[in-house]
Amino acid sequence: MTRKAIVTAGTRGLGFEVAAELSRRDHAVTIIGRDVERGKEAAQEIGARFVQADLSVLGEVRALGARLAEEGPWHLLVNNVGGMWSTRWETADGIEASFAVNHLSPLVLTEALLDSLVAGSRIVDVTSSSIQAALMLGTPVYDDVDPGEYYGMAASGRAKLAHLAYNRDLASRLRGSGVSVFAADPGAAATPNAAAMTPEILPPPLRPQWDQIRQGVQRPAAEAARSIVFAATDPSLEGETGLVIDPGCRPSEALRSALTGELAAAATSLTERVLKS
Repeated sequence: MTRKAIVTAGTRGLGFEVAAELSRRDHAVTIIGRDVERGKEAAQEIGARFVQADLSVLGEVRALGARLAEEGPWHLLVNNVGGMWSTRWETADGIEASFAVNHLSPLVLTEALLDSLVAGSRIVDVTSSSIQAALMLGTPVYDDVDPGEYYGMAASGRAKLAHLAYNRDLASRLRGSGVSVFAADPGAAATPNAAAMTPEILPPPLRPQWDQIRQGVQRPAAEAARSIVFAATDPSLEGETGLVIDPGCRPSEALRSALTGELAAAATSLTERVLKS
């Protein structure tokens, strides 16, 4: 049976490498992206299908989810969309972009597709060690979308931590359904987003390590994609759920270590308020 897979932000960088590997493994892959020309070229190169959507705009995400749900059943959803930016910006919805793109967008798409996933399906959320940058500034506070003083890597990490809370809750909700839920940390990688970083993206305590960080993001995206592909396909994970897979393709709780029940509840409450507004 051909497994049908969705990879968001799959037209370049990590998402493209994940989609290409899934295609090589005989998945019927649909890649989602904003840029039509780049999307068509990427899809043709790897033998995938391209669907256009701006994943920073929640209305487009909801419409995409409704469209894809009608095309089910699906066997794999890889929520690769994300990013970090040196300069703060807001989406068309007026939401700080780190929180919208790294957390709200994949959550909205996932919820729209739950009924179209079949037993044996997997959901993989791409997480990030940027969570550690957020923790360097203290325990994240989720009383507002904005993190306060803006440092792009920390803002991204705060959003990724909120999404890990959702990921853990979703795994609990779906336990026994046959649908597995994982998070995968690819580690540092040479992506277009990483190439655009400037020192201002770092919290001040991390700035002395700028050269080391820049060296780290020279790691090939194809190599970094391995943990995501592992979470998406490896037979050793059959029957498992709720795991975070580290860059070495091992289960690890390191990124969730700060996620107390109180913190998760605060992130969930904020998420619900924003989505209802």
